[in-house]
Amino acid sequence: MTRLRLALSRDNIHRLGVLAWLTVVWVALWGQISPANVLAGLAVGTVIMVALPLPRIPVRGRLRIWPLLKLLGVSVYSAIESSLQLAWFALRPGPAPVSGVLEVQFAFRSDFVMVLCTNLLNLIPGTMVLEIDRERCVAYVHVIDVSSDKAVTSFYRTIRQIEALLIAGLENRATPLPTQEVKP
Repeated sequence: MTRLRLALSRDNIHRLGVLAWLTVVWVALWGQISPANVLAGLAVGTVIMVALPLPRIPVRGRLRIWPLLKLLGVSVYSAIESSLQLAWFALRPGPAPVSGVLEVQFAFRSDFVMVLCTNLLNLIPGTMVLEIDRERCVAYVHVIDVSSDKAVTSFYRTIRQIEALLIAGLENRATPLPTQEVKP
């Protein structure tokens, strides 16, 4: 019974999942499913996992499905809204919008949640995370439209919504949210 528990530990299940994913990627790169490709994928995946081990990322908290589903909806809505805004900027007569770099102070402290948040921000058209200060939990984000207080406030509102849903979905507690000053 103890050996079975050890074999089915969380770390071993995670390793098997990574190995399976690497094998799927290998087979997809070759373009056809065959026993030789699957075995080669397993071999290459094993070599990669042994030669280039990933560092352990401590994950605290619990996975909560409802906030993560809301996060998916908010992310899709933000991406569609930003895409339409970018299309309008491209088609409208007049000068290009004023772009700028905004500082975002996050309330979470988990590296894992920071990576998820910055990846979500990069998926929103018109935004790009330029730099992350891990110690202070700050990101510097290039935003395509900072021409008005309304645009900057809308950006920060979206950030706070994504941040709150990530915290609700993945972390136990959050530090108090910092107040954001609007700097035109």
